[in-house]
Amino acid sequence: MTVFPAIRPRRLRQTEQLRHFVRETELSITDFIYPLFISEEVNQPKEISAMPGNFQWPVNDLAKEALRIYSLGIPAVLLFGIPSEKDTVGSQAYAPKGIVQKAIKVIKNAVPELIVISDVCLCEYMSHGHCGVLDKNGYVQNDESLVLLAKTALSHKEAGADIVAPSNMMDYQVGSIREILDKNGFTNTPILGYSAKYASGFYGPFREAAQSAPQFGDRKAYQMDPPNVREAMEEIRLDIQEGADMIMVKPALAYMDVITKARQQFNLPLIAYNVSGEYSMVKAAAQNGWIDEKRIAMEILIGIKRAGADIIISYFAPQVAQWLKENE
Repeated sequence: MTVFPAIRPRRLRQTEQLRHFVRETELSITDFIYPLFISEEVNQPKEISAMPGNFQWPVNDLAKEALRIYSLGIPAVLLFGIPSEKDTVGSQAYAPKGIVQKAIKVIKNAVPELIVISDVCLCEYMSHGHCGVLDKNGYVQNDESLVLLAKTALSHKEAGADIVAPSNMMDYQVGSIREILDKNGFTNTPILGYSAKYASGFYGPFREAAQSAPQFGDRKAYQMDPPNVREAMEEIRLDIQEGADMIMVKPALAYMDVITKARQQFNLPLIAYNVSGEYSMVKAAAQNGWIDEKRIAMEILIGIKRAGADIIISYFAPQVAQWLKENE
């Protein structure tokens, strides 16, 4: 008796249209959030040397940039502030006229439809560069830091932010922010938790962009250990329990297994942060002629989406908008 091999689907090599017809994972520009760095220390856009194509923006140029971003079809931005003054309690993070608070108002006045997400952290505002209040021995104090994080989130919402995104990795940060927002009548304001944020070497270029490098030590005590995935699921579960409306895995490229496991276990919108180091490696290799930038960037981004991310925060977002338009 003749035994035939298992029948496999034929590969559709004939046309790109046929390949597209059976494609399992698609990227859309509406899948993206674009980070913006807003600085009180610049009078004109200043390109970030480690992140070509990205800039520190003065508030006065934000309206024009917001219009450009929205015209590309990008639905949301994530704001990081760089104040001219820093101190040991991060007072400019929650100042009514702080850099992010001013930026939110400018963007929402210029393009009300553009979703504004504010990063709620203290590292850019602390003179020591850590993400919370320190004791006399240099250890981050979790509960004291929560008070300042909650004040910061409330000030961002009062300025007009659509979503607040706590990234400090302090215990109970989502719960503290949910509590203060609810008490002040902002019960419908979504919280995007940086739920599984790893202590990663991929953040290097961001430290230049946000001027947030710690003056001593590192952030391993309050960011996650890269080998751990069960811990990540517990961190996500706790954020959801505390009231997170969306969850995040950061970074993305070396943590696609974490993205997939989070997608399998949780039903909330899942965001993956394609971080600065992931972006800069592609840019540097492309500038040296070693890789095809568009092909590699899109392959990475589709991989993040295929792993289970609903939304991707990426510095490539404006380029992706152009690349997708070219393929229409």
